[in-house]
Amino acid sequence: MSYEEAIEELEAIIDRMEKGETVLEDSLREYARGDALVRRCRQVLDSAEQRIEAISGQQLDADAKPAQADAPF
Repeated sequence: MSYEEAIEELEAIIDRMEKGETVLEDSLREYARGDALVRRCRQVLDSAEQRIEAISGQQLDADAKPAQADAPF
């Protein structure tokens, strides 16, 4: 499930719960589903953050190394 799909489903659950459209048992089930969706979103965001840090780290490494032409004698 993509981040966007999880957010969309989570928003729908929140909307139904705020409107009181569900009975208690359904609310508990939807709460559990919402919790799983939040965990999925965090997982996707953590993965994206790690990828960004890896890309940034590679860029910093490339910027820190002087080019051969710049090296003194």
